[in-house]
Amino acid sequence: MTLRAALLALPLALAAITDAAPAWAQGQPQGQTQAGQQGGGMGQQAGPTSTQRAERVVQPYIEVSQILSAELSPGDDVLTFTTIAVGVDINVQGRNSGAAVSLRYERNIGYDNNSVDADTISGVARGTLALIPNTLSFEAGALASRTRVDAGGGTTANPLVREDAESRFYSFYAGPSLNTRVGDVDVQGVARIGYNRFENDAVLTDAQGDPVDVFDDSFTYRGQVRAGFRPDTVLPVVGLAATAGGFQEDISNLDQRVRDLFVRADVTVPVSPTLALVGGIGHERVEISSRDALRDANGDPVIGTDGRFVTDPSSPCILAFDVDGLLWDVGVMWRPSSRTSLEARVGERYDSTTYYGTFTYAPSQRSAFALSVYDGVTGLGGLLNNSLAGLSSDFEAIRNPVTGDFGGLVNGTEGQAIIGGPGSVRSAAFRGRGVRTSYQRQLGRTTAALGAGYDRRTYIAAPGTVLAPIDGLTDESYYVIGGVTHQIGQSASLTTNAYINWFDSASDGGDVTAFGGSAAYNQSLTRRLTARAALAIDFFDSEFSAEDFAYATALVGLRYDF
Repeated sequence: MTLRAALLALPLALAAITDAAPAWAQGQPQGQTQAGQQGGGMGQQAGPTSTQRAERVVQPYIEVSQILSAELSPGDDVLTFTTIAVGVDINVQGRNSGAAVSLRYERNIGYDNNSVDADTISGVARGTLALIPNTLSFEAGALASRTRVDAGGGTTANPLVREDAESRFYSFYAGPSLNTRVGDVDVQGVARIGYNRFENDAVLTDAQGDPVDVFDDSFTYRGQVRAGFRPDTVLPVVGLAATAGGFQEDISNLDQRVRDLFVRADVTVPVSPTLALVGGIGHERVEISSRDALRDANGDPVIGTDGRFVTDPSSPCILAFDVDGLLWDVGVMWRPSSRTSLEARVGERYDSTTYYGTFTYAPSQRSAFALSVYDGVTGLGGLLNNSLAGLSSDFEAIRNPVTGDFGGLVNGTEGQAIIGGPGSVRSAAFRGRGVRTSYQRQLGRTTAALGAGYDRRTYIAAPGTVLAPIDGLTDESYYVIGGVTHQIGQSASLTTNAYINWFDSASDGGDVTAFGGSAAYNQSLTRRLTARAALAIDFFDSEFSAEDFAYATALVGLRYDF
């Protein structure tokens, strides 16, 4: 089965999940945080309101639109094409299970000799199936999206398919989660396997004309088991826990491998009914290794037709990063109510200072705020899998009103509500640190969602290999995405949205700035047929090019809900 076929089949499997409890919370393993950054953004269209969702548990649809795209800078090229799209939005919540899916297949039909003929799958899916209610569950998630890649490997929004500017990334994970109690001991466990792939139609080069080895694909493996007891159950004052876990990512580029194994003990000391001091100490073994590229007779690396370095299978695996020693952290946990939670820690991992934590605040079902600070070693695939697993299984995807793309923002019921672009698509493993935050609010007929974040990646490459020149270099990404939808009466809605993305590349001439916004109006003609009109403006500024790019796009179309 191909990757696209698997993505198309996943919603049908998740839609069958109708009877179970919400999954065990997908928090970060204590002492082991994984980078979870979203780079890039795009104009968004808010999904249905909660009232609409109650009426539309499973909503297939078809859309036909006419699009006009005008290049405002540096040229004046104008393209017109027709888009035919089919999709389905699913939100099924049972007693012990739940699934949310937004999947869309789109076909662009160009005229004359322009190059917009293309088909695209985009969407996000997340589901939980209770195998043993409140004890053992099976979780799965998938993501498909498209973006634009510039010199230096940075990604930005790609509002339209134009002249080989489109790239695509896919992510999938699945595995069981355990949450039970044996006597006074709480036992929790998780196991996941994931697959990730990035596709780029054009060979990528930096400002100096050198090829950028962009990520191809990877498999990820994660496992963790934790056993402990709460304060006042076995000991009168403190709670104790022991945890063992590991993460591994096998990256196809140059046979890179990221392996992170750890064991640790944790203590919880309550200070008040809502506040506790926490701390942990343990041992970790972290290794990152790779092979070298195949060399020609002159000693130059061989580059394949896809622009990636060809791996030398006879090359030994060379260590790029090797830490074997103590880890520790201390912090606080504050839970004044079931709607507010804070955990913050500082300590030592990877032979240096680390800090991470989470804060969530959901005063009502109509409002939610979430913030997370992360630090971890991974490749691009681990980042995508971890970010996807952080979504709840009850959300509504927010899509671009012009292109229909999923840009990474959802209206969710708990936890982080943002996922998406990979930031940089370099193949090298890295240590990623950053912060991401999201806010959602529904006020009467108006629904708003906002996401923002910062990500810093320091690359780790083996000495003597073709990737050695980027060892220690750093890419940084900043992004803000948001959208507001207002219901007009019973038959119309107005959506406005905006995004901005800054990418500071480790390579000279690789910095990128992208921003834009759109407005869309939807008017119901009948109970199932809706007329649509949208306008969008997108701006793209790259150091790699001497010129800025700006596009204006208009859409008119019809949507039929089955």
